[in-house]
Amino acid sequence: MRRLLPDPGPTSVEEQLDGYRPWESPHTERPFLAMNFAATVDGRATIGGTSGAIGSDQDTQMLARLRTRFDAVMIGAGTMRAERYGRLVSNPEQRAGRERLGLSPEPLMVIVSGRLDLPWDAPLFGEEEAEVLVFTAAADEPPAVAASLQLVRHEHRVDLAAALAYLRRERGVRALLSEGGPRLHSELQAAELVDELFLTVAPKLSGAGPAILEGELAAVASLRLAWLLEAESELFARYQRA
Repeated sequence: MRRLLPDPGPTSVEEQLDGYRPWESPHTERPFLAMNFAATVDGRATIGGTSGAIGSDQDTQMLARLRTRFDAVMIGAGTMRAERYGRLVSNPEQRAGRERLGLSPEPLMVIVSGRLDLPWDAPLFGEEEAEVLVFTAAADEPPAVAASLQLVRHEHRVDLAAALAYLRRERGVRALLSEGGPRLHSELQAAELVDELFLTVAPKLSGAGPAILEGELAAVASLRLAWLLEAESELFARYQRA
């Protein structure tokens, strides 16, 4: 892997994220929020309905390492149904590394599901050490699961600004990593709640599937490029909201 910007030279995922401490920059009313996406050159966020076929092993490493730098990870219900998440940080060394940084061994898993239509048999819900918080507008009760599960109910639809305020105020979340999907990304961007975007651009063309942003914004969001990395024609960009 090589760094193209700002200072050209050899680098690695670990080196790039070594000094990255988003928990040190929380907002007063909400956590610091970063998005992470992999996309094809034509901007598609999935191939065959999932994101796993887009990125390389380097992209997987970036995802795994980013998860070690945040108090919580958030996804939408559609992403949970498509990807069927398991444990967020299963590597013991990475869990120990989180503790050395003053973070909990396992990030809080946050799911936004207005209708509570989740795959309750997904591996995540079978993990006794997993802690899951679901924001929903449904009145239904979830089935019994092995994971520690909390529901926070909103009326009519999930209010993302209120959800982030709850995470900051009630759960002490300082830094939140969102892994999509596109609809959740659009709603967060429209509400101006996103601070950074980590975007992997894979050297692939798909021609089908959703983009990383699905929905019109009230105004164009301007971004600033903080770094750009390259490995085997795959680009890794970190954008900050201008």
